[in-house]
Amino acid sequence: MTTSKPSNWDDLSVRVASSAAMTIIGAAAVIAGGVWFQMLAVFVTAVMVWELWMMIRNDEPTKGMLLAALVASILSGTIADGTLIGVLLFFVVPTIGVTQLKKERLTFFIFALGIQVAGWGLVHFRMEFGFLWLLWLMLVVIITDVFGYFAGRAFGGPKFWPKISPKKTWSGTIAGWIGAALVGYIFTLFTNAGSWIVVISMVLSFAGQMGDIAESALKRRMGVKDSSTLIPGHGGLFDRFDALLGASVFMLLVAVVFNVPGVAF
Repeated sequence: MTTSKPSNWDDLSVRVASSAAMTIIGAAAVIAGGVWFQMLAVFVTAVMVWELWMMIRNDEPTKGMLLAALVASILSGTIADGTLIGVLLFFVVPTIGVTQLKKERLTFFIFALGIQVAGWGLVHFRMEFGFLWLLWLMLVVIITDVFGYFAGRAFGGPKFWPKISPKKTWSGTIAGWIGAALVGYIFTLFTNAGSWIVVISMVLSFAGQMGDIAESALKRRMGVKDSSTLIPGHGGLFDRFDALLGASVFMLLVAVVFNVPGVAF
């Protein structure tokens, strides 16, 4: 009896179905804005912190759920507060986590803090700069992932960082940059962003890829394939939104330097 060799595209239908569902939910929340997008951001952020805890300490799920609940409470409060001082509360959960862990304390601290700051950044990016520019940010991340996935599967070639992310190829990485540049160019056609948005889009794409790389490094360090099994074909929320976390942190820096609402990149 012979068995067929697994295809590079075997998981495509499951990935597409899951992506479609997430896109519909995410798009509805992004368009609605306000409390709807805030609730989605709070939920996703809390779940990712739970997944982070479970990757490090999967024998104590209750503590992970309690930390996730605390994250949701703190993030909801800092969104309402709207001040940078309130962001200091994001140190609470990482600090508590450190006291409860016997290993990977610094790992938990850095990732838990980064996840919360990124979630807060996305909400305030939507509140301050509006639907259009959050759409731009998300499209850059999505197109980077789509172009990278198909180019990597179709062309293969040398690995981008084999010790950290064995599946990521240079062909997929560069295709992601090209896709992001196209998104930026399209936005120059109906906004006043100017040509610099093309460059910023490519750098944003790279920041998202580094978010993906960082999560891949974490999973390899923890010896797990996925952050969880919540999303068929994608793993967990952390697996799906790792690139968006990197992009969000990058945009927090960009928004300080450039007049985003203008939008004069």
